[in-house]
Amino acid sequence: MAQLGMERGPMSVSSSPAMTEYRIDDLARAAGTTTRNVRGYQDRGLLPRPLKRGRIAIYTDLHLARLTLINNLLKRGFTARHIADFIRGMQRGDDLAKVLGVDEILAEPWSTAKSERVTADGLRQIVGSSDDDDLAGLERINLVKRVDDGAAYVILDRDTVHGIGRLVDLGLSLPSIIQVFGKLEDQVDGAASTLISAAREEFVSRRGEGWVPEGEEESEWAAVLMSEMRETATKAAHNALNRALDRALRLELKDYLTQTPDDAAS
Repeated sequence: MAQLGMERGPMSVSSSPAMTEYRIDDLARAAGTTTRNVRGYQDRGLLPRPLKRGRIAIYTDLHLARLTLINNLLKRGFTARHIADFIRGMQRGDDLAKVLGVDEILAEPWSTAKSERVTADGLRQIVGSSDDDDLAGLERINLVKRVDDGAAYVILDRDTVHGIGRLVDLGLSLPSIIQVFGKLEDQVDGAASTLISAAREEFVSRRGEGWVPEGEEESEWAAVLMSEMRETATKAAHNALNRALDRALRLELKDYLTQTPDDAAS
């Protein structure tokens, strides 16, 4: 990261006299990447072209800041195309929704549940029921979707629906399962609303209502906050449900074992 001792040319950013200058290998080392990546980002328009001083390419702290942003976004799962749109949006001065691609995020479900298309008879076989009311119940709690005028169904959550089928095989009542999963869906909706509202409140409390990011640092913070909220909330919800199931099972088992036959009959 040595500062170059060359005199600045007419294209230099003279408004920042203390700005560090880098050759490409120094820049790559400072950003924790490779010279090949630096050139690749330039070719894709993610990184501004360097200044030229004779045959030498000169990079500055502005390039380093952009590289740091790119690296952080790549680590968060953003693609090169998303990052290019992100950067172009910042340069145009777009609002937060456009800069962060919120429209695209909202259009693409966060759920990664696998889907499956089956015939109506195939679904009945999976869940062990020939009652159309049961199939309607599964659709009501967003586990399946009827298509082709009821001749076929798209299973929206394959693991859950097949799991329900196994529970039915073990003797549980499908209408009861549907009722339980419907209550669970409602409670999860409430939890999701709480988490999303908390994210908005964080934006407002730190930046004010109607805030939009100014510059790369603020835009990166907003993008990282959304990504971390999603990842942490998913893990927290999964682990909290497992803990709750453990507690409920212990309580139910204790109550069951302390019941006498006469108590159960009454």
